[in-house]
Parts: sequence; structure tokens; C-alpha cells
Amino acid sequence: MNTVKTGYVRPLDLRKGRVDLGFGAGGRAMAQLISELFLRAFANDWLARGDDGAVLPAPAAGERLVMATDAHVVSPLFFPGGDIGSLSVHGTVNDLAVMGARPLYLAASFILEEGYALADLARIVESMASAARAAGVTVVTGDTKVVEQGKGDGVFITTTGVGALPAGRDPGGARARPGDVVLVSGRIGDHGMAIMAQRESLAFDSEIVSDSAALHGLVEALYAAVPAEAVRVLRDPTRGGLATTLNEIAAQSGVGMELDEAAIPVSAQVQAACELLGLDPLYVANEGKLVVLCAPEHAGAALAALRAHPLGTEAARIGCATADPQHFVQLRTGLGGRRMVDWIAGEQLPRIC
Repeated sequence: MNTVKTGYVRPLDLRKGRVDLGFGAGGRAMAQLISELFLRAFANDWLARGDDGAVLPAPAAGERLVMATDAHVVSPLFFPGGDIGSLSVHGTVNDLAVMGARPLYLAASFILEEGYALADLARIVESMASAARAAGVTVVTGDTKVVEQGKGDGVFITTTGVGALPAGRDPGGARARPGDVVLVSGRIGDHGMAIMAQRESLAFDSEIVSDSAALHGLVEALYAAVPAEAVRVLRDPTRGGLATTLNEIAAQSGVGMELDEAAIPVSAQVQAACELLGLDPLYVANEGKLVVLCAPEHAGAALAALRAHPLGTEAARIGCATADPQHFVQLRTGLGGRRMVDWIAGEQLPRIC
């Protein structure tokens, strides 16, 4: 005699299944996707409540809240050194970190394309959950939408982060002063060229791997080594690369910048790839590098703190802020000349993050 299981629902086929429009319709299929994929990966008490938002505890006395948001449309979705899932965590965690904040919580919004493989979606969600755990942040709320096949490109993810800013920290872009020293935490251009090498099927003697990483531990090591007021500006040089980031700071602070080309760390593989594609590594995106402008009397201690951290072993002193009413960023070349490092014109590397 056959028995019928009351209330039985066939589990999602995470090996061969595909995203269906019903997964974004607000009904039973969407509830199943959330329960069997997202809740399982991001498991915590806030998500388990099933509410429309999360009620979070207040920060410690004297701390202020910092919020940042980041949309991720990288192509391809999987690349050497990461994927859109881990990238969506690192990108927002780093936006909080360079504000001087301690990252605490994330909200995540997924736009899925009809027909996308559930196995790949599960890989992305698991990678995102792993990155969040490693960074010590919790995904406390989220949303899922599905668009028709051909109206998206697999998966887009937007993450919003909340962090706590300790008293005395204010590393905003308008605080640089003439004489401040410019530091970078390591080799530039790895992320952008990892994406391009994958996209263009370029092969090198050794693979270019994205530098995607959460930077808040590196930032905390910096603040532990020097007075908070000595850390003038923090930035992560993502889209537009180091050059664009320094132009932004120069404009915000009303200063110029003078850089030493020979001091800027670039790997041989990235340099070769840039020459092959006609790109300038100064404008290539990074997802795990920190730019620091600090008071000159504390530059040595700041550089030593960066180099002592696993994410900053190749940190370098690359220049200084100058008194320049035109707010120009200039580079001393290896040949002894100078060239302008202007704002990027157009899009050098589309969909890099």
C-alpha cells in the first residue's frame, strides 16, 4: 500500500535545476528557494525570523554608525581568486573599512536571470556565506527578484553594509594635507587583469589571480600602530584604479599629488597583460588594496604596520601630497621626466566588479 507524505515538497534540484520566474514571485517557490538555499547558507537568528527587516543592537557608547552600499555586475561571474559572491562581501566590507568602521552586518539583494543554473547559484551563495563568515559579518536581511531570460546576465548582487565607527576616527577624502605620505598596501591591477585575462582567454606563465579580500583587519592593524589623527585618508582603489582614487582625494582635499613610478608595485604578469591590451595599470581595478595618506612623521610606523599584515607584505611608499591649486596628480617616470595622471576618460574595463 502506497503512503502519501503529508505536506511533502520536492527539494530544489541544486545539481540540474534552473532558476524559474516563480522564484521571484513571492509564493511557495520563492519561499522554498529562500529556505533551502539562502537561509541554509547564511543561517542566523535575524534571517530565521522571516521578517521584512532586521532589528539590530545599537553600537557601543561613543561609536557612530556607518552605512555603505555596492552593486556587483562582474563578468564573468567566476574568475581566478574569487566570484561575484565573495566579491559582493569584500566590496561592501571594504567600503566600511576605509571609513574607519568595524563591519558588522550586511543586507543582500539578488537579481537572478530565468534559466540560470541552480548549481552555479548555490556556488555563489556558499562563496558569499564563506566570505561573510571569514570577515566576521552577518547577512541579516535580503531580497530576491527574477527577470526573464535574456533580460539579465545570470546574477547581479547588491550588498549594503552597516558598521560601527570608533570615536576619534575620520579618514575622509577631504583630510589630506600637503606633505602627507601616500602608501599603497601592495601590487596594483591584479583584480582587473584577472577579469580581463579570463574574459579574453589570455594565458601567461603564471596565472593572474584577483586580489579580492576583506581589508578591515589591515585597517585595524594600521590604527593600532599610529594615532587615529595621523591617518588622514583611507580608500580602496577599485574602479578606475589607483589613478582615479588619487584624483578623487586630490579634488576633495584641495591638494596635488606627486608619485614615483618606480615605487609603485606592479607584478610582471599584470604589466605584460596591460602592455598587450594597451592599458595603464594605474587605472586598473583592485579589490583588495588599501591606499593610505598619513602624516609624514608617522609614515614609517604606518608602512611597517601594513607590511606586518598578511594583506600588506608588499606595501610601498609611492609619493606625497603637495600644495597645488590645480589639484594635479603627477608621476615622476623611470626616465626622469614627469607626466600627468589625469582622471580616466570613458570605461577602460567594463563590468569589473
